[in-house]
Amino acid sequence: MAEKKKTKFDDTNQIDMALLPSLIGFNLRCAQVAVFNDFRHKIGELEISPPQFGTLILIEANPGISQSAIAGTLRFDRSTLVQIIDRMEDRGFVVRKLAANDRRSHALHLTQLGQTTIAKLKTIVWAHEEHMSRSLSDNERQILLNILARIHQTPENL
Repeated sequence: MAEKKKTKFDDTNQIDMALLPSLIGFNLRCAQVAVFNDFRHKIGELEISPPQFGTLILIEANPGISQSAIAGTLRFDRSTLVQIIDRMEDRGFVVRKLAANDRRSHALHLTQLGQTTIAKLKTIVWAHEEHMSRSLSDNERQILLNILARIHQTPENL
């Protein structure tokens, strides 16, 4: 059997990246992939995605919050959030109750299992954060957070 001849493009280290490394979006995407991969690795058997974690955090901090408030805050479309809440409810982490002030809306609350799970998750996520920012000083980490917030909090990006 003849050995397959390797081309220049068989090894991603040999690809000319052209202008990609100078683009904010490209670097944000690469960083996001690295962060999400480490998050999934650290979370392990708890099998919670970053969007699910964000949702649980908001419910914990704001008992009775509506689905639309979470969707707006985390910038999810409503159908995505409904799927997340369905999964969290199926796993016994969240309950939907009719909102007292609007019968068309659901107020979200953590169950006891949800509270126990979020406590574990917070410990894991802080370790994940420390790992992801290990090459940054505390000041650099804060600068990075401030810069990212300025990008995503610009009024036309809301």
